[in-house]
Amino acid sequence: MTDATSPQETSTIPSIPEWKTMVARFQKSSPARSIWQIVNSVIPYAALWPIMQWSLSGPYWVTLLLTALAGLLLVRIFIIFHDCGHGAFFESKTANNITGFIAGMLTFTPYFHWRWEHSLHHATCGDLDRRGTGDIWTMTVAEYLAAPKWKRFIYRFARNPLVLFVIAPPLLFIAHHRFHSRKAGKREKASVWWMNLAVVAMSAALIWWLGWKGWALIQLPVITVAGITGVWMFYVQHQFENSYWEKHVEWDYTHAALVGSSYYKLPKILQWFTGNIGFHHIHHLSPRIPNYYLEACHRSSEVFRRVPHINIRSSLRSLSLRLWDEASHQMVGFDFLKKMPLSA
Repeated sequence: MTDATSPQETSTIPSIPEWKTMVARFQKSSPARSIWQIVNSVIPYAALWPIMQWSLSGPYWVTLLLTALAGLLLVRIFIIFHDCGHGAFFESKTANNITGFIAGMLTFTPYFHWRWEHSLHHATCGDLDRRGTGDIWTMTVAEYLAAPKWKRFIYRFARNPLVLFVIAPPLLFIAHHRFHSRKAGKREKASVWWMNLAVVAMSAALIWWLGWKGWALIQLPVITVAGITGVWMFYVQHQFENSYWEKHVEWDYTHAALVGSSYYKLPKILQWFTGNIGFHHIHHLSPRIPNYYLEACHRSSEVFRRVPHINIRSSLRSLSLRLWDEASHQMVGFDFLKKMPLSA
């Protein structure tokens, strides 16, 4: 049983001029919708903090339920941050940068540094020769079999679901984002230090209000829920069975978007919290489309509706996928190696 619907036939993939015409009318932001999204995301998130503080006087499980809700709202705020990074949330570059910085502070993410890394993800998604920045570590079957034992162990450890979806997500936002890449430019590096100062200032204010214990009992589960949800969404929309990976000479941007990025069909409430990012094929095809127009663009053409799609149940099968098999053009699990003459 496959993890997603079969990929589109090559003949159904539109040419660049064709799909650019198809998405053009969705690439303009709506100031009213953008402001309303800030209002219905940031204000409820801020309002939950005094409620979570009050809940600490009772059973902690009540606080945890509230932090789960706050964490989901933080995912929605991250989508605002994400759209600002693509220049899609507002027409004004200044408005995008200011909104992106504030949303980045709430999500512990340096705006310009993340924007740079994420642009590389869009430019190289599905390209076997340009992996390594802004993506999830993925090895091919041949690379894994040729790797020394220590590297295989590290790879297995990194791809373990407990590590990938429970331990790594909060560390990504709390610790990893506090440091910059050596390859980053001056502005991107500076954005990390400015964001670190902003996060320290915000956290200090919250600690002054809540105390160390209160702050930790609220902030840590909130960022953990948001991190786990965000990493899962990012993972499952590229790491499905019939995904797309090619050597650079064969790589194609349109195929990477429409075949290598899935449509994650979620219940409406989860679609709202995740800012429509489940329409990932549309987003990768045209990052300049604001999140609130992604669904409309998806529904506008049969070409878009035929992309690989997954739901919550089928997405769970991606947990077993670990390697890209270049022979079958599929993601496979470690069990696949047992069928090969030279197994791990």
